[in-house]
Amino acid sequence: MDELDLRGEVCLYTFVKTKLKLEELESGEELIAIYDHAPAIENVPRSLKNEGHTILGVEEVEKHLWKVRIKKR
Repeated sequence: MDELDLRGEVCLYTFVKTKLKLEELESGEELIAIYDHAPAIENVPRSLKNEGHTILGVEEVEKHLWKVRIKKR
């Protein structure tokens, strides 16, 4: 499972960089994306769902730090 650490990045970059990383993966593979920008926790999963990807989970691992588990369509 690949991991993408986007701490310090803000929206729209969080979505764009996540999308680019997903393009490197095969269908069905999973990605863990790490964000510390609160708006990304709502915006990125919603946008990825709209593109057909599956959000397997969102976990706040510490205050203002989240891991989002994504399965590529």
